[in-house]
Amino acid sequence: MTIRRRGISGIAALLLPIVLAGCLSDGDGSSPTSYTADRGVADQPYPNNYRPEILAFMHTYLNNPVGVREAGIADPVQRTIGGRLRYVACVRYSARDSDGNYRPARERAIMFVDGRLERVLENASEPCAGAAYAAFPDLEKMSR
Repeated sequence: MTIRRRGISGIAALLLPIVLAGCLSDGDGSSPTSYTADRGVADQPYPNNYRPEILAFMHTYLNNPVGVREAGIADPVQRTIGGRLRYVACVRYSARDSDGNYRPARERAIMFVDGRLERVLENASEPCAGAAYAAFPDLEKMSR
């Protein structure tokens, strides 16, 4: 009896991914749906907690989060990234290198989806063009 139960549960475990994959398509079967209602053109919710989220992310993103200089941040604005409307906050900073020297200031675009930090765009020249930076002292005060 236990061999029979194991066989049935093994088959069920193999079929589960196939069944779940069927749930990921649109009604017409053309493409996977998003876990959100976003289709790329609708307004996204404003990322109200963008500063704490960016700080938490930068703490892990930087090799040495101590002693960041020239930190600045621009409020999130809606931009079209990859054909989708997203909120983007721009961050500028100069971080300490592994040898203790400072690198030139870098600019990063932080992209938000559904009001939450999704990813960092390292090539921020286009999404951050014309960004109005304000001081970001919390980024300069980070510790290990």
